[in-house]
Amino acid sequence: MLKIFCLILSLLFLSGCSTASSHLKSVKSDEADRVTVGKVQREIRIGMSSTQVIEALGSPNIVTTDENRLESWVYDKIATDVSYSNSNGGVWLLLGSAGGSSGAASTSQRTLTIVIKFDKDKKVRDFAYHSSSF
Repeated sequence: MLKIFCLILSLLFLSGCSTASSHLKSVKSDEADRVTVGKVQREIRIGMSSTQVIEALGSPNIVTTDENRLESWVYDKIATDVSYSNSNGGVWLLLGSAGGSSGAASTSQRTLTIVIKFDKDKKVRDFAYHSSSF
C-alpha cells in the first residue's frame, strides 16, 4: 500500500512539470501567419499584383506615394521574445520543505521592415527588406 501511495504522489508531482519548449508551444501564435524574411523571399516577385501581395503578406502598415504618384507599401514588424526559466527544488516530497529555487529571464527583439514599390499598373516593380535581431 505504501508503494502505491508513493507512486501516486510521484505522478502528481511530475504532472505539474513541463519543459520550457512545451510551454512555449502552448502560448506561441500560429507560425503560418507570421511575416518572415523567408516568406518574402519565397512569395514576393516582380510583376505580382497588389492583390497577390496582400494574399501573401496581409495589409501593409503604411501606404505612401512618390513624386510620380506611384505607390509604395511598408510592412514594419517588431516582435519581443521573453523567456523565463524557473527551477524549484523537488526534494520537498521526500524531505519535507528542504529545497530551493532559482530562475533566469532573457529578452530579445526582432524587427522586419519590407518596402514594396508598385508601377502605374499596380504591379510590383521593386521590393526590399531589412531584418535585425538584438
